[in-house]
Amino acid sequence: MSPIKNGQKNIIYIPLENVDSEHCALIVNKGLDTVKEIQSHTIELNNNRVKIHAEDTASVIPLVVKEIRNLGYNVPTIKKTYPIMNLSCASCANSSQNVLKQQTGVVSASVNYANASVNVEYIPSLINPEELKKSLQEIGYDLMIDESDESKNSLDDIQRQHFITLKRKTWGALLLSIPLVLIGMIPFFMHQSWANYLMWLLATPVVFIFGKQFFIGAYKQAKHHSANMDTLVAVSTGIAYIFSVFNTLFPSFWLNRGLKPHVYFEASAVIITFILIGKVLEQTAKGNTSSAIKKLIGLQPKTVTIIHHEKHEMEIPIKNIQKNMIVLVKPGEKIAVDGEVLTGNSFVDESMISGEPIPVEKSKGNKVFAGTINQKGSFQFKAEKVGSDTLLSQIIKTVQEAQGSKAPVQKLVDKIAGIFVPIVFSIAFLTLLIWIILGGNQGFIFGIQCFVTVLVIACPCALGLATPTAIMVGVGKGAQEGILIKDAESLETAKKTNSIILDKTGTITEGKPTVDSIEWFTETNQSLTDLLYSIEKSSEHPLAEAIVNSIRDKAKFLPTIQIENITGKGIVGNFNNQKFYIGNPSFINEKNIYITESIQSYISSKLSQAKTVLVFTNDSQVLSVISISDAIKVSSKEAIKQIKNLGIEIYMLTGDNHETAKLVAEKVGITHFKSEVSPQEKIDFVKQLQNSSKNKNIIAMIGDGINDSAALAQADVSIAMGKGSDIAIDVAKMTIISGDLLKVSQAIRLSKQTVTTIKQNLFWAFVYNIIGIPIAAGVLYSVNSFLLNPMIASAAMALSSVSVVCNSILLKFKK
Repeated sequence: MSPIKNGQKNIIYIPLENVDSEHCALIVNKGLDTVKEIQSHTIELNNNRVKIHAEDTASVIPLVVKEIRNLGYNVPTIKKTYPIMNLSCASCANSSQNVLKQQTGVVSASVNYANASVNVEYIPSLINPEELKKSLQEIGYDLMIDESDESKNSLDDIQRQHFITLKRKTWGALLLSIPLVLIGMIPFFMHQSWANYLMWLLATPVVFIFGKQFFIGAYKQAKHHSANMDTLVAVSTGIAYIFSVFNTLFPSFWLNRGLKPHVYFEASAVIITFILIGKVLEQTAKGNTSSAIKKLIGLQPKTVTIIHHEKHEMEIPIKNIQKNMIVLVKPGEKIAVDGEVLTGNSFVDESMISGEPIPVEKSKGNKVFAGTINQKGSFQFKAEKVGSDTLLSQIIKTVQEAQGSKAPVQKLVDKIAGIFVPIVFSIAFLTLLIWIILGGNQGFIFGIQCFVTVLVIACPCALGLATPTAIMVGVGKGAQEGILIKDAESLETAKKTNSIILDKTGTITEGKPTVDSIEWFTETNQSLTDLLYSIEKSSEHPLAEAIVNSIRDKAKFLPTIQIENITGKGIVGNFNNQKFYIGNPSFINEKNIYITESIQSYISSKLSQAKTVLVFTNDSQVLSVISISDAIKVSSKEAIKQIKNLGIEIYMLTGDNHETAKLVAEKVGITHFKSEVSPQEKIDFVKQLQNSSKNKNIIAMIGDGINDSAALAQADVSIAMGKGSDIAIDVAKMTIISGDLLKVSQAIRLSKQTVTTIKQNLFWAFVYNIIGIPIAAGVLYSVNSFLLNPMIASAAMALSSVSVVCNSILLKFKK
């Protein structure tokens, strides 16, 4: 839907989610009142949308969406990552990003020059991918919006063919540039009467055939009153070429004025050649930065063997596999989709997903994941998640989105890249003017040389590549080591962490609680066992699952039972108008249910053994006490030691009882801990630490359960254990796939290494331009009569981008 003109105002309709009452509509209305850019707005409750009047509809949409989401409601949008074509420099990325943001319906757009992709979020009722594609095509770029397997193969073919063409152009330019340089630099040749004409002949195909892309790009930018790297190259080489042609055809113009008619044919050609060489090297290096994602994609087998009901085997393409099909995995084969083992057993190498090198034993009932490799045995499993739903596909998608996201430091770089080319042109023209005024007889000729050199040496590409290439390598390295990083911001922030809050169950401990004993303190009968089973069966808490598993075979479910979960405390069950309670001892005390001395003594003895104790009662007496244990992970103690060695303060929060929390904390070496903590108290504790210092504390929260999700959302750095709840994983910005705490210190080290690499890249990119441009302008001429040759400048410019990318690649080899 396009914006509707209404007088001087634009009208757009933004869809709403969860705004289902007049009260909700009133809240949204009040919230939108604070958005100054909106002229007027109306909530249409029956249509589930808000009508917005604004002068600039494109710019107001992100503000409206943000405000609605801050209020707890939602605007349905689509988030996609598309390949973007024809980017030649960081300025291109910036201009294409700005064009997308100017489209009405786009909530956010982030173009990554390093991997030539755009992460875009848009409202589908206002704009569609075809319109996004058209908006980019108008300024010379393109968007690959077809997401089929065929189009992905087509994109690979296009990129491969583009690289082959680039190499051919480079070789052609190089072969013609070598004799050009020899003629232009060796005195014997350069003083021959035919020298200028031969150089003209050799330079023409280099500039206008092998360098044609720069002139086409510059023309498209000029049509839209914009400029990029192509503009710098086209103007510099074009002026050098035209100036040389004029001096070749009309040498008397300068000779009559007592000046020598210099030609720069070799400079114009060699500039093109060096830039082409630089692009070949850059593309090769950039391919290495994304090697992690290529390895992950390569884990997906092309075909899969299925077992039909008639028990015969059939090999089918992986795209044809459907849920509930029976899949056969033979020794050495890659597992194609996620599922559950039905028959057979083996060991499976899951290191490519979890980062853990030790193969995992698989037998009936165990889960297997796409991309992992079967070892010696064979087994059959039922396909449960296929296509884009598999864990491997989700990891690939997350890594791609993270590699395409931007770190906070990139915002400054984007602003600089956006104005870089106009600033360089200003400096170049100023240089020419100063040389003409102050340069004497040779001022114009030297001015032209310096003008060309300034345009050639300036390099927005090094700036544009500095951050994204490091992010790509860092995120990819994390994925290979079992650390799934969802965005660049969390990767940058993690290094600043000075306090870490750990949940106990499933984070420090295995998260696989088992019932040690159920001690009855009343006359046992089947109905009480059925009651206990039915109440716990209706709950989703991990402890409830442990109890259910322990009595599953000797109890039946009572469908008429009703329950109420009291978060962080226990459960209330209602059956035949009588209430029953299951929870920790303090919860039972709150209900004024008397616990006898003998029962209290029994509870204390279990607590002293670091057991978790739940009490089952009716509304007047204790019926039974359930003792549950959860083993501490083997690696937890060492992991906590490593975190402490990084100078980070550690806190443990748990909803468990004080005695259990104390024993676990002592065993793993944690000094600060809090027990019987509710989810809200976890959030409050995170806020307390965040505000406890004049210098902002950066707090990391690590958890695995539903009750950790709110605290994870509040923390500056949120890390979920991969074997925990889906909600916690969705909320967290990082996921430790294996659930091994040792990976936490590894993630923080990776963050430090990545940020260090970004700073190094930015330092050299800035220093290169800050030093290079003045030298190109001729500031050293008054000191030692030195003027930088444009050919040397073009080589330096090409190598600056390559050096930044290579420095990022070195991150892969850091321990």
